[in-house]
Amino acid sequence: MKKLHLPIIIEMDEDGYYTVSCPLFKGCHSYGETIDEALGNIREVIEMCLEETELEELNKFIGFRELRIVQNA
Repeated sequence: MKKLHLPIIIEMDEDGYYTVSCPLFKGCHSYGETIDEALGNIREVIEMCLEETELEELNKFIGFRELRIVQNA
């Protein structure tokens, strides 16, 4: 059994739900009312993605950066 450590992005939407995604897979998103629920849901989605995707075909995760944008008021 191979252990994978996958990056997960967690955000809160305008309705207060937690949205989660795994950038290694195209279209790998889910949500939940709590972070724990959202993580449990994304785990299921990732397991489905792994059934259909070879590890060599995964997107290459590079990292996070913060980009500063100045808005004209």
